[in-house]
Amino acid sequence: MSRIGRLPIAIPSGVDVKLDGQQVDVKGPKGTLSHNVHPDMTVTVEGNTIHVTRPSDDKMHRSLHGLTRTLIHNIDRKSVV
Repeated sequence: MSRIGRLPIAIPSGVDVKLDGQQVDVKGPKGTLSHNVHPDMTVTVEGNTIHVTRPSDDKMHRSLHGLTRTLIHNIDRKSVV
């Protein structure tokens, strides 16, 4: 499993995360940002954390796993800071 992709993303207080199919919407005090996730990646929100999972260990899925997690993490931080 990807070392970056397996890390959960903590949702800071004051930030709302909504999942609508493959679209992740993040709303915070600085504004709203959204990202369309690749159809093969699965994003779940559990409590105050976001988890990204992949369906297999194919090279493309391994690459997308870490990339997707990093993009969502950056969106989360830009909505707050």
